[in-house]
Amino acid sequence: MSMPNSHSHTTTNKDTRFNDVHSTGAGGSGRWSTKRIAVYALFVALAMVLSFFSFPIFPAAPWLKYDPSGIVVLVCGFAFGPAAAAIISILGFVPHLFTNPFGALISMIVALALSVPAALVYRRMHSRKGAVIGIVSGAVLGVIAAILCNVVITPFYAHMSMAKVIAMIVPILLPFNLMKFAIHGVVTFLIYKPISTLINK
Repeated sequence: MSMPNSHSHTTTNKDTRFNDVHSTGAGGSGRWSTKRIAVYALFVALAMVLSFFSFPIFPAAPWLKYDPSGIVVLVCGFAFGPAAAAIISILGFVPHLFTNPFGALISMIVALALSVPAALVYRRMHSRKGAVIGIVSGAVLGVIAAILCNVVITPFYAHMSMAKVIAMIVPILLPFNLMKFAIHGVVTFLIYKPISTLINK
């Protein structure tokens, strides 16, 4: 009779630290329970509130502001899957449609590009490694989406030509968005497990 591999057992314990046993998680049955609806509503409300708390993080472009709503959509996507991430990414920015429709549209597209791929990866690789790969994949796609949206949509409402926006990509848009998604990713990685544990209670 062979003895179990202790190294393999240790790695498994480490990886399963990010596993979510909640019945409505990414691998759940998909049933819309009362608890699930209530939690979704909570995430939507939190994303809405945080989307109004913005501040500059890149001194070269103080008009570009960071808000933590992307962390909410990432955490929700990890906890409940890509469909939940899509719902929060859209509904979380609905209030801004009435004051800044173009900005709200960009925020929705970028949030979708960030959270849905991250949730898809994490659903297939339900581990710390999967969380990291998901966050990085979502961040890369989020940066691409943010830059493309700025190039295509910004000229319609910011009184800037497309050429001027393109000229801002390397010195301003790229570093700002890299900083933004780095913050999203690090914070999500640090807080997801405690929040998941709280949801599972």
